[in-house]
Amino acid sequence: MILVFQLQNLLYLVLGLVALGIELWAFADCARRKPADFERAYKRTKGFWMGLTGGAAAVGLLSVLLFGPLALLLFELAAVVAASVYLADVRPALNESKGRGGAYGSW
Repeated sequence: MILVFQLQNLLYLVLGLVALGIELWAFADCARRKPADFERAYKRTKGFWMGLTGGAAAVGLLSVLLFGPLALLLFELAAVVAASVYLADVRPALNESKGRGGAYGSW
């Protein structure tokens, strides 16, 4: 029984660290963009995405620091979804509007 509990805790920790990595990647990518890039891509403002990805990174950090089963599971899920939306939708649009090509190349 104790071994199962330890494996479960280890799994939650690993998943929390992976989610934190995704959230930090989204925040860092958003921070290095210019505000005009967001307007050019017809996405929300840079401030909106900085707040959303920054909040997601903060929740991810708290989730890892407060490590425990189901500590912030629902909030962590919402945070990783917000960061993933940025990475899957906004980031390719920003790259495409800047002329770097989108997900399918620069043609």
